[in-house]
Amino acid sequence: MSTAAAPSALNDVTLQVSGMTCASCVRRVEKALQAIPGVQAASVNLATEKASVKALPNVPIAALTAALDKAGYPASEVPATAPPAAEPTGGLPAWWPVAAGAVLTLPLLLPMLLGPLGMDAMLPGWWQLLLATPVQFVLGARFYRAGWGALRAGSGNMDLLVALGTSAAYGLSVYLLVSHPDHAHLYFEASAAVITLVLLGKWLEQRAKRQTTDAIRALNALRPTTARVLRGDVEMEVPVTEVRVGDLVAVRPGDRIPVDGEVVTGRSHVDESLITGESLPVAKTPGERVTGGAINAEGALTVRTTAIGAETALARIIRMVESAQAAKAPIQRIVDRVSAVFVPVVLVIAALTFAGWWMHAGDAGQALVNAVAVLVIACPCALGLATPTTLMAGTGVAARQGILIKDAEALELAHAVTVVAFDKTGTLTVGQPTLAAVVPAPGGSRDEALQLAAALQRTSSHPLAAAVLAEARGAAPLPVEQARALPGRGVEGVVQGRRLALGSARLAQELGVDDAALAEEARRLEAQGHTVSWLVEDGRALALLAFGDRVKDTAAAAVAQLQARGIRTVMVSGDSRGAVAGVARELGIAEVHAEVLPAAKAGVVQGLREGGAVVAFIGDGINDAPALAAASVGFAMAGGADVATEAAGVTLMRGDPRLVADALDVSRRTYAKIRQGLFWAFAYNVVGIPLAALGLLNPVIAGAAMAFSSVSVVANALTLKRWRGTAH
Repeated sequence: MSTAAAPSALNDVTLQVSGMTCASCVRRVEKALQAIPGVQAASVNLATEKASVKALPNVPIAALTAALDKAGYPASEVPATAPPAAEPTGGLPAWWPVAAGAVLTLPLLLPMLLGPLGMDAMLPGWWQLLLATPVQFVLGARFYRAGWGALRAGSGNMDLLVALGTSAAYGLSVYLLVSHPDHAHLYFEASAAVITLVLLGKWLEQRAKRQTTDAIRALNALRPTTARVLRGDVEMEVPVTEVRVGDLVAVRPGDRIPVDGEVVTGRSHVDESLITGESLPVAKTPGERVTGGAINAEGALTVRTTAIGAETALARIIRMVESAQAAKAPIQRIVDRVSAVFVPVVLVIAALTFAGWWMHAGDAGQALVNAVAVLVIACPCALGLATPTTLMAGTGVAARQGILIKDAEALELAHAVTVVAFDKTGTLTVGQPTLAAVVPAPGGSRDEALQLAAALQRTSSHPLAAAVLAEARGAAPLPVEQARALPGRGVEGVVQGRRLALGSARLAQELGVDDAALAEEARRLEAQGHTVSWLVEDGRALALLAFGDRVKDTAAAAVAQLQARGIRTVMVSGDSRGAVAGVARELGIAEVHAEVLPAAKAGVVQGLREGGAVVAFIGDGINDAPALAAASVGFAMAGGADVATEAAGVTLMRGDPRLVADALDVSRRTYAKIRQGLFWAFAYNVVGIPLAALGLLNPVIAGAAMAFSSVSVVANALTLKRWRGTAH
């Protein structure tokens, strides 16, 4: 593998890989890709049968696919916008090998089934050979091909074990049939039954794995293919790929909204449930934003397009879910280490079993049957499937509830969270403050103070600026010069030749303001839960502006849910101490960090982590990005700043803080399912291999157990699909 390169200089390539059957195959594919010069990293997901590759731009796709072809795993590139593969149509159904195997194998099993009833249904040896041969070499050809590929590469996999085991049973039977035509028992039924049962297991496994991609399919199904675009006064239906940013799109009642945009005319309700998990339709009026894929209800809307194609919210959601489902969880590294030595160890155990039984009983046939049972029951498929199928099911069901998990590591860490730290504005509060009071200094004018404050805030997009401008609507606007933001503190500028500043108490202190009368009033307003800003000129306070921000209706329930689970709740905010304390009292949060600058928020989070806590930070603004990145797991509220979403491991698609508890719950359940799956995968082998070596397992029973192990692990993962959060 080549030397490390900057992440931004790497290409992300996704390959569809066929022929993988177990954890050993995954390791072989990863090693083949990582051996190519220029490939920085390769991660393979057995459940999706995809490889995610990070490589230098000069590494051609053909080199990647050629390396995998040589390793015995044909591959092709998956375009970034490609939807999940649809159910195959035409040709033979996927279950035909299982049906054919059952028809050919059942006559061979009749003696075993009818013997306890005193009935003799044993077929002549040549009839047994006739039935078993197509099962062995036609239906079982896939095991020979894949096993030979593994052998050429100097490794082993499930197919090699099945091919060796069934070939041994079939070969011994042919030898006995030719050399001892009157031999009482042949082993054709063992070889044929094992192949048929393994094929049945793989077919059931494939059906179950497809269900883990239901979330992606459901999201892709939301993508409209056409849009009604207004060209002048004419409404034209065009492919959605031809819509451009700025186009006006007509959306009729009952239609899916084809693009992300802003409502220009019309009023309606929009069902965004499959995108945000919001169970009730959301009212939309002019100026409101709408998301492509949502369903328009009763009113006609005209929408100005703001995002198309890969930049739409739906496309980003799909990419995020796919990325999480393709990622490899840290716990999977244990499986990778085990799979590297699994098949060689099984081959050694099978050889020792054969030698031991032959020496002990002197019966080569019995020795071979027991060795075959060891080879057949030792299946590494369940090991390879336990983690990725569970991750896919967990991230899929979370996405349906409005919780987008960016990567497997975030999902794995979230279950262990012990401290949840909340930002205040926009996270626990509505984030749409109103101007509650303007208190001028003695001798000052309220109207003048409001007009000066509005001039300073006219260039700002801060929620407090919007509240000032809303209150000053109707007053003559004053021009402002040299306006600039003071991060975490306020704004400053020159209005009518006067250098003014508007911001927090910290800013007032920095500017040397000492006004005892207004300071007392500020403490009173803060004690009432208001956020207070100071309007300052040349070290003299002109006025106080008090803002109120309503606590979200679900915030108290969210905090209570977390505390009921033994999770410590903390509030970290840049707002004034009084305002933060007021919200904390209302919500029952005991630990508060107020007047914290953006850079210092990350320090608070780091301090909590250094104290031994696993910290989740929940925020929505640009100033929250450092803290989101510093947390063990960052939770970003959708609708906030893009940089916050990028820094977070989890995005909550609705501004409902109860989703935090839901996200932790789905993480806990997913991690539990991963551990259960790995436990059963190991248990099958830890228990099954010794039983087979001791001669206590017939190869047919071993084959059934091996097939059942994979199916049961996937089925256990799929029980996550029944999970429902509380925030809906």
